[in-house]
Amino acid sequence: MRREFKIQKAAILLVVGALIVADLALAIYSWNRASRLNSQQELAALQRSISVTKADINRARQIQQEIPAVQKDCDQFERSLFPAGSYYSSVNAELSQIAAKAGLRLEGRSFQNTDARGRGIGEVHIETSVNGNYRSIVNFLNGLQRSPNMYAIESLSAHSDAQSQGAGGMLHLSIHIKTYFRAA
Repeated sequence: MRREFKIQKAAILLVVGALIVADLALAIYSWNRASRLNSQQELAALQRSISVTKADINRARQIQQEIPAVQKDCDQFERSLFPAGSYYSSVNAELSQIAAKAGLRLEGRSFQNTDARGRGIGEVHIETSVNGNYRSIVNFLNGLQRSPNMYAIESLSAHSDAQSQGAGGMLHLSIHIKTYFRAA
């Protein structure tokens, strides 16, 4: 019986040893596979980063090539602005012409200019108001939009005349317009 016990003990130790060796082999295989996957993931991330960087570089080169055309457009825009010495009268005449063409008359114009430092241009804020029917006011706003000079409508407020309600009623429109001029 003692001999059988020794054989059983040796068999059990042999099986446990084989299980430990198999477990170590699986652990090593799993660790190698995980590190290989991590390396592949890192490589894929680096390749994505390189492709994004290349796309950024290509976009920067494209922008750099477009800079002369943009500069030319900016210079052309600045040349199209009213000259500093006559911007009040030029703006006033053009706004009056647009209003007359729309069948309106401008009332109470006020001008306030500011200098855009370092840019060689100035900014003029114009407060004015018009009275007319809806169609005339829309024509006036379209005339501002289609003008060869740049007018930006900063704000507008409209209210109807209480005495002339209905389809042909009069509207009162207060407008804050911004435009630019070439500094001297």
